[in-house]
Amino acid sequence: MKFKYLLAASVVSTASAMVAAPAAAQSTGSADFDNENVIIVSGARSTDVGGVDIPESPKAKVQIGSELISRQNPGQTINDTLNLVPGVSFTNNDPFGSLGGSFTIRGFSSDRISQTFDGVPLNDSGNYALYTNQMLDPEIIEYATVSLGSTDVDSPTASAAGGTINIRSKVPDDEFGVLTSMTYGNIIARGNPGDRMMYRFFGKIETGEITAGGLKAYFTASRTENDSVFSNYGGVDKQQYNAKIFQPLGDNGDFVSIAGHYNQNRNNFNGSPAFFGGIETYSIQEPEDRFYDLFDGTPCTVDVPQAGVQDEYNSCGTPFERRYNPSNTGNIRGNSRFTLGDSLTLTVDPSFQYVKANGGGTSIGFEGFSPDGYTGGIFQTDPRNPQRNSRSTQYYFFGGVDLNGDGDTLDYVNILSPSHTQTRRYGVIANLIYDIDDNNRVRLAYTFDRARHRQTGTAGSLQLNGEPFDVFPINDPLLDINGVAPQKRDRLSYATLNQVSAEYRGEFGDLVAQIGVRAPFFTRDLNQYCVTTDTSGNVNCINGATDIADYVAANPGYLAPTSAKYKYDKLLPNVGLTYTFGDASVFASYAKNLSVPGTDTLYGSLLAGVAPTPETSDSFDLGLRYQSGNIQAQVSGWFNRYNNRLASAYDPVLDRTVTRNLGTVDKYGIDGSISWKPADPFLIYLFGSYLKSDIKDDVQTGATSFAETAGKREAGAPKYTLGARVQADLGPVELGAQVKRTGMRYLNDINTVELPGYTVADLDARLSLGYFDEDFDKAYFQVNITNLFDEVYIGSASTGLTTSGGFVNIGPPRAITASLVWGF
Repeated sequence: MKFKYLLAASVVSTASAMVAAPAAAQSTGSADFDNENVIIVSGARSTDVGGVDIPESPKAKVQIGSELISRQNPGQTINDTLNLVPGVSFTNNDPFGSLGGSFTIRGFSSDRISQTFDGVPLNDSGNYALYTNQMLDPEIIEYATVSLGSTDVDSPTASAAGGTINIRSKVPDDEFGVLTSMTYGNIIARGNPGDRMMYRFFGKIETGEITAGGLKAYFTASRTENDSVFSNYGGVDKQQYNAKIFQPLGDNGDFVSIAGHYNQNRNNFNGSPAFFGGIETYSIQEPEDRFYDLFDGTPCTVDVPQAGVQDEYNSCGTPFERRYNPSNTGNIRGNSRFTLGDSLTLTVDPSFQYVKANGGGTSIGFEGFSPDGYTGGIFQTDPRNPQRNSRSTQYYFFGGVDLNGDGDTLDYVNILSPSHTQTRRYGVIANLIYDIDDNNRVRLAYTFDRARHRQTGTAGSLQLNGEPFDVFPINDPLLDINGVAPQKRDRLSYATLNQVSAEYRGEFGDLVAQIGVRAPFFTRDLNQYCVTTDTSGNVNCINGATDIADYVAANPGYLAPTSAKYKYDKLLPNVGLTYTFGDASVFASYAKNLSVPGTDTLYGSLLAGVAPTPETSDSFDLGLRYQSGNIQAQVSGWFNRYNNRLASAYDPVLDRTVTRNLGTVDKYGIDGSISWKPADPFLIYLFGSYLKSDIKDDVQTGATSFAETAGKREAGAPKYTLGARVQADLGPVELGAQVKRTGMRYLNDINTVELPGYTVADLDARLSLGYFDEDFDKAYFQVNITNLFDEVYIGSASTGLTTSGGFVNIGPPRAITASLVWGF
């Protein structure tokens, strides 16, 4: 993660099936329901123009296919490629897609966007965040669809008011084959003091049809390594494995598919220079200011322990860039379709997900008790600490444990203390579809989603050079004198969804009507094992039941460990109409949406004892679509009215999410795109969007104080985006260029701090080896240059209600990759 400190200033599915007609839905049942005749096929879609497809739907959707995905950097996160979709604004944290990023759709941040992978929800079950560096390898993505409005009626989402992204993995090939991709990359930016290299290998084996019944599968593996983008320390080590088995059932489109995915990231947070100038424009003054060396004297040595004296600690291992953000994520997902009769179809999509991840840095461990006699993780002032005796700090107190091995228990020691999360998530989406006749069909769907979300903050030891012994200290945590692990947070949550939905689809000549309703029943079971100290949800984790009782008694107003259950439900109708005339169509839709507060907000409410109100919205779309053999075009106007609008921002240094309530907010705008092939070798793609948001009232910040937000825009969303891509097939050489202008944004909701707009251009060139020898028809050499003109800009920022300073992500500098792709 890249950051820059801003000083205070006030300046103005079927998940595995391909279909003959557009299928942009998230589940197998939605894909089947939206199309009269689902045909299982392999290969590219036939309705796209240069890899861009606009599905025929009452909602505004744009679909990016494998043809266009493959033109981007190998290994690049799919969310970066979707920056080519109108209304989407994505800012990458590195040029190669391995360090994450942030994005908005129609001004909504990722916690208001449902992203699915073959129908499996990818949003964090606690705060609904998305981690874009953990996405599927692009070589096996068949297509990704962005729905700029509301979600499907059977989607397992708690917060999708801002749209959906659905990633579909490819179907295994009918023939045996092998594909490899080898990539080397480097940063070639102005002011770059040395190599910032990247290496990647991807391999895929296709079994082809191995039985008379058509059973087929593929297996893939990839490995990516790259240096830190801006600093002289750290980098990325990422590996991913995928497999999919596909079994057709007869010749009527029925099938069973089982797939698995595992992704492992070992990466440092990615910093930016310690630069404090340019307050008026919030920009780096010179390109070389982006690159820097750490200030802790890396390589460094932690304080050497000495027996019989109170050892101190130093900054070795503490800088932001030396923090790790490791993750192990995986899923197993099934998709199936069964014909139960001439007019009755059943689809079932079960799934299981696992997440083990953490993020954060170091804290101070004291080998003895806290000043008031406790052990555990406590945020307080310790006057005994000679290095920080008057400043509140996160301490871990161990009650008489020799942490550094010097034979005494007198010392203050630097220890590793990330915020750790483990999630186990089970889900299923089932649809029963009945064809009343050739023009009318209905479906009844049931969706179940349950996540066990365990959040802890145990500590681990650092090596002599400041590196952790284990990036997951929960594997072997440091224990206090009683054998209990001190930690800075300790809570267990269960997020459960039971949802029943129904939908009708009818064709009346050129008019297609879809009428549906969702009835979600959400429960949030909270178990807070620490003492809550304020209404923002801050905690002190005292160890021992007796000590906890004494601590709460000594601090009136604090809340002892507690459990709570919140329930949310609402009837959510949606209606969509599409009217076709010739190659054009008019579409319109309305949907009622519900966004349930995330766990950070819910835990923050425990002390106040007031259940947070969920966010509701009404979403309207009206658009015109044109589709012919060489043109796909769409323009849509939209309007959303939000009640109890909740906006969140994550602070990577404090490692916490801050949520604010903006009350009633109106958001509206226009999106448009056109993809045109004037002649077979050439492609022209243009897209753009404009956004306006209007906060209706001032937001109360105290008993008599208000933030002047009435009539202001929401922070973080660009006013407009404009972009284009051109592509030409010139015999053995294929050339592509794309450019996007992102307009200004506000850092806060009172609109006093403006982040300037920026323009980024990319180039890609491919030499097809099959042009010279048909035996090499699946081999090519490709070069990609990102941020061609080395634009220096602010990518994303931690927005706030009235903030005028904070950490922001600097946009990735110019980089080049060269790839050899070989297949047979």
